[in-house]
Amino acid sequence: MKKRLLVLSFLALSFSGSGVAMAAAEAADGGVGAKAAIAIASGLAIGLAAFGAALGQGRMAAAAMESIGRNPNATDRIFTPMIIGLAFIEALAIYALLIAFLLQGKI
Repeated sequence: MKKRLLVLSFLALSFSGSGVAMAAAEAADGGVGAKAAIAIASGLAIGLAAFGAALGQGRMAAAAMESIGRNPNATDRIFTPMIIGLAFIEALAIYALLIAFLLQGKI
């Protein structure tokens, strides 16, 4: 098992070194690699932000509905902080969209 892990680690390191060397050569030539990295970064920025915002909003709404279900008289005290929290969560996704647009402008 240890020998297999050692061989796989060696192969992974040897392949990663060749990729770095090719990327360095391409960057010296001013190739497409930097533009591709910017495109991937902007896609990841908006994708991960949307994913995180959706998870946060879903959990917040579920917790608020559960709280209201347990104590219907507390609806007013739960609803306003929930809306403010949802606005903050959505603001993070909008910031990621803004960053993605700024990164796309560099391509």
